[in-house]
Formats: sequence, structure tokens, C-alpha cells
Amino acid sequence: MELRARVLLAAAGEEGMSTAEYAIGTIAAAAFGAVLYSVVTGDSIVNALTRIIDKALSTSVG
Repeated sequence: MELRARVLLAAAGEEGMSTAEYAIGTIAAAAFGAVLYSVVTGDSIVNALTRIIDKALSTSVG
């Protein structure tokens, strides 16, 4: 009976694990999205992309 009680307690003790992991993963994804958004919308990235596009468009073929 003691083994069965340990198994039941172990199984019951992990019920919140998936919820906590899900919450931490969601927070991490939101933080990563915020950082990525701030980097992409920053002036240096926009200027670099503009230079690349201008260079590609101004290059004459042939």
C-alpha cells in the first residue's frame, strides 16, 4: 500500500507542472517577440535594409 500511495502522490504533485511550464513559455515567447519587434523597428535595421534594397535596385544588369 505504501508504494501505491507514493505513486498517487507523485502523479498528483505534477498536475501544476504543465500549467507552470506553459505560463513560463508564454512569457518567454512574449518577451522574445517584444525584443525582436524593437530590434526590427529600430532605425539601424530599417536603414540597413533600405541600403540593401537601394543597392539591389541600383545595380545594373549586363
